[in-house]
Amino acid sequence: MTKELRPIAPLGLLVQRLEKLAPQMPAELQGELQGALALAAGLEPYLRACAAPESVILRDLVAAAIAEDWEGRFGDGTTTRRLEREMLSGHVEGQTLQLLVRLMGARRVLEVGTFVGYSALAMAEGLPETGEVITCEVDPYTADFARRHLDRSPHGGKVQIVVGPALATLDRLVAEGQTFDLIFLDADKKEYIEYSRRALDGNLLVRGGLLCADNTLYQGEAYLPDPSANGAAIAEFNRAIAADPRLHTVLLPLRDGLTLAYRR
Repeated sequence: MTKELRPIAPLGLLVQRLEKLAPQMPAELQGELQGALALAAGLEPYLRACAAPESVILRDLVAAAIAEDWEGRFGDGTTTRRLEREMLSGHVEGQTLQLLVRLMGARRVLEVGTFVGYSALAMAEGLPETGEVITCEVDPYTADFARRHLDRSPHGGKVQIVVGPALATLDRLVAEGQTFDLIFLDADKKEYIEYSRRALDGNLLVRGGLLCADNTLYQGEAYLPDPSANGAAIAEFNRAIAADPRLHTVLLPLRDGLTLAYRR
């Protein structure tokens, strides 16, 4: 049986609600509703069709992540936290990150939150042969999962996975004086502000570098009332970096929200 990815982005959740409403709508409104549903449901597949294709290894990685029994892995203690296949960055976002890496001529990338290594590999594919992605992952099982797939790619050698709490890794990188052209945040949402402080106050991000953050719409909770703790944390992060004079920031409605912030 094929495992389906549940909707987590605002657009997918909107489609889900429209589909639930359809049987309840009076006949005279069915035409308008079906038109709205087609408009919303057709956008994501069209974006994927118009994006550069994924590499074979990226496609295989998606299939492996979807097939994995993440709930079972957590239940038997294999993973240290509950993980979901929906945590994948996905085709369009992966190609967006790769394009940004190429456009910037980036050589060093820091990623906070590896999961299965999809976004790390997508960015590595855009780096020169001497480029490097350092990616932080707290869970040893997912780090091993990612490493196995990265090792199948000719670009996998550019990726170094550091296992351990992300903030501790970032503090070590700050102490070592390391710097990066692009930093991508995609881990604990309640720590996004702390990650960004290391990037900016700790000078991990070079001037002229790009700070990117995933899930900055957080299922619409960033702007809807009564958010969860994660949604409230994302809203606080969004306010903080939008107001930071060191950054030129835009939040793109790509998937579950992708924020791009250029360090002046």
